[in-house]
Amino acid sequence: MRPTSLDEVAGQRHLLTPGSPLVSLASDISGEQGSVSVILWGPPGTGKTTLAQAVAHSSGRNFVELSAVNAGVADVRKVMEQALSNRDLYGITTVLFLDEIHRFSKAQQDALLPGVENGWVILIAATTENPSFSVISPLLSRSLLLTLEQLSDDDLGVVIDRAVEDVRGLADKIVLSPEARSTLIRLASGDARRALTALEAAALSATSTTTTETNAGGSAVKPVVTEETVALAVDRALLRYDRQGDEHYDVISAFIKSVRGSDVDAALHYLARMIEAGEDPRFIARRVIISAAEDIGMADPQALLIAMAAADAVQMIGMPEGRIPLAEAVVYLATAPKSNASYMALDAAIADVRAGNFGRVPKHLRDAHYPGAKRLGHGKGYKYPHDAELGVLEQQYLPDELRNTVYYRPTEHGNERDVSSRWAKLRRIIRGGS
Repeated sequence: MRPTSLDEVAGQRHLLTPGSPLVSLASDISGEQGSVSVILWGPPGTGKTTLAQAVAHSSGRNFVELSAVNAGVADVRKVMEQALSNRDLYGITTVLFLDEIHRFSKAQQDALLPGVENGWVILIAATTENPSFSVISPLLSRSLLLTLEQLSDDDLGVVIDRAVEDVRGLADKIVLSPEARSTLIRLASGDARRALTALEAAALSATSTTTTETNAGGSAVKPVVTEETVALAVDRALLRYDRQGDEHYDVISAFIKSVRGSDVDAALHYLARMIEAGEDPRFIARRVIISAAEDIGMADPQALLIAMAAADAVQMIGMPEGRIPLAEAVVYLATAPKSNASYMALDAAIADVRAGNFGRVPKHLRDAHYPGAKRLGHGKGYKYPHDAELGVLEQQYLPDELRNTVYYRPTEHGNERDVSSRWAKLRRIIRGGS
């Protein structure tokens, strides 16, 4: 069902407007306009390989396909040599499609540079990971970066309908119910390949369970693919989730932001996605701990203890039972009052230190135990707080240069409301009413 021309491609219309790089590449024209290399970046099943093949077939250029999974430098050099020979002897341009270029090492990507730079090949590279991190800069600068988007529901509908009717697909031998069609679209999550795989499985299931019957006209009754058929054929939606790729970072980012935003349902949704995708539960537990300290902090100090307990529980009992304490911790954190005042205060103090705003430790706070320290005045005038009636007294603790600096500014959220009031009273005593 792979399209053989750009006109058949479903979706990615933003890349296929007249005069766009891909359309120019697909046109059999001479000159530099049609010889630019491109890097296609997008999720799986959005048409990267399809676009590359359609470009090559539409233009009549020689098409060579390599996968970074099993190709090496020797394979790349062999393609380059043959492409140079074809260009010089026969005037034939070669399109090299390199799938999963992010799997190539720096040395392997370096081997592509001479051919791309000298125009021996037109490189169309595909990647599911951000090229800024996975493709070397010299190759990026010599190529156009084109971003593919997830297919819309309408695009997936076109793909599914075509597969049902086309002779290359199911050749109109089954009937797809509207409910089943909607389910396939939902399960595909923007991935055309997943949609076709699920459709094929459901069609096989419907065919195998349907007895051969004929209608009044003598024609065979077509098997009907229903929503129930799809549910039987496809046990669950396979999550698009690469633990080393962008989706990994996108989901954990959404998870943390949902906890921070106090949306417990969203937080549990992203937790479920990570668990079902096989994410390392220890990684999840570490992020929960960080969230407890960063986003809740002194508004509810108990949150950090619960997060630590959940991490210990996951380590001790493993999965799948480990999901239970993780869920408890996530619900607690999402519904807890929020404050980042503690770590913001530390960051402000660190900024001062890095800027050189630190000064000398006041003499009365310096260590007076080493030889000669008392002679230098170290410890002289220090007031012992436990001797004071309230356990706190007026005394300078910050260096002179930062005497009245305030770093910690507690919020009025949860437990920190009490801390705010207490710290204000302590500061007035310690700093003499300042």
